[in-house]
Order: sequence, then structure tokens, then C-alpha cells
Amino acid sequence: MSETKQAFSPATIGLDHLGLAVPDVKASISFFCDVLGYKLLGERPDYPAAFVSDGTTMLTLWQVEDPETATPFDRRKNIGLHHFAMSVPTIERLHALHQQLAARDDVEIEFEPSSVNSAGTEHFICLIPGGLRMEFRANPEA
Repeated sequence: MSETKQAFSPATIGLDHLGLAVPDVKASISFFCDVLGYKLLGERPDYPAAFVSDGTTMLTLWQVEDPETATPFDRRKNIGLHHFAMSVPTIERLHALHQQLAARDDVEIEFEPSSVNSAGTEHFICLIPGGLRMEFRANPEA
């Protein structure tokens, strides 16, 4: 970085969408829409792929060609998506979501809701159907 101070002017303005490779696009649609309340925006059956949104962020779900031979991601060995984090509106809702997901057979909780910082932000991480690491995070209510 040069010694002259430059104005902060990023080339991007935020996340447009996040594309995820999944072993079963129908199971992923079910998880995001039926469990998390996302809306199905569209599908591409020829790929197959689906597009879901929570009203703020769009996720594209792309089914891998051969789920039986696909290599699962290892966050300690592979370059790529370590996890993705979604905001939850309140700490209370974060705890309720944790309980809901912990009761499911197709979700593996990595750790229970815990403090992130001294400001009271909490989070938890789980493996969702298909083995993707997903973080849920909530800031304390104002």
C-alpha cells in the first residue's frame, strides 16, 4: 500500500449471491425453504440448480454431477468456502433456531450458541444437509 492516504472506495458494493455445490438440490431446496423459510425464486432442472432467498441474500444451489464420487470439503485442507454466515434478527431467535436445527437428524451442530465478542454478539455453526458449514449469527437487540 502506498504511503499516501487514499479514500476508501471498494470496487464492489456487497454480496449479490452465493453459489453452493450440493449433493442433492431437492434436499437443499427443502432445507432452505421448509426449515429456514426461504423463498424458491426459480429452478434450472437441466443443470439441476435452484435459486432461493431470505429476502436479503440469494443462494444458488448447484447439484454436483455425481454425488457418490464428489469429494467432501475439508476446511482444514482445501481452498474454498470455509463456511457461510447468515444473520438472525435477535439472540432469542438464534437460540430457537439452534434448538430447531439440533432436533433434526440431517443437521450436525458443531457448537452451541456462544459469545463472539464483548458486545454480546452470539453465533453457532452447523453442518447442513449436504455437509456445508453454515454459521448463524445475531447481534444483541438495540
